[in-house]
Amino acid sequence: MIEHVPPYKVEPMQWGDVPQVMAIERTAFTLPWSDYTYRHELLENRNAHYLVARRLNGGVLSKSTWLTRLLKIEQKAPVVGYGGFWIVLDEAHISTIASDEQWRGRGIGELMLLAMIERSIELGAGEVTLEVRVTNRVAQSLYRKYGFEVVGQRPGYYRDNNEDADLMTVFKVDRPEYQAKLKALRAALEDRLRREVTRLPSPETSRSV
Repeated sequence: MIEHVPPYKVEPMQWGDVPQVMAIERTAFTLPWSDYTYRHELLENRNAHYLVARRLNGGVLSKSTWLTRLLKIEQKAPVVGYGGFWIVLDEAHISTIASDEQWRGRGIGELMLLAMIERSIELGAGEVTLEVRVTNRVAQSLYRKYGFEVVGQRPGYYRDNNEDADLMTVFKVDRPEYQAKLKALRAALEDRLRREVTRLPSPETSRSV
């Protein structure tokens, strides 16, 4: 799994991250999840795995102050994106991907997608699946880039407007051929993230549910 790609770091979501996640959630989706949902996912759902991306300050975490050192408070860089998936047997199902409004269009969504695919493989997944709005061409293009293909449709899946969802799956992610594909995609993404850090943000958000 991607852990540190300057100027970002990807790590497991903690309960303390939820306030920042919820702030992004409310700007990203018309029907945001509740903090209760995240509490259940993080603390009770053994099949759930959630990650956050943090924006580092010059490649390192924010400097601590004398007060934080005195109180031994761990300073963490701000959350700029997150994603989650469930894994059952050898199938991983991506449930959500979102990025902070000020950082959209900089590859954060792709970073989360790649990190979740890699983590799924580490957990023994042989395929990864997700839902995406039929009108969300940007997200569909990103998913196809990573080998996802449409395998079905869920009519009226999205409750806010009764829009249909395409069910997309990438198969055989544990095979050497796909591993090589991921390695090349990771290298290209790392290069983009380093170059994009000063680029002005543009809209880019998607959720699979």
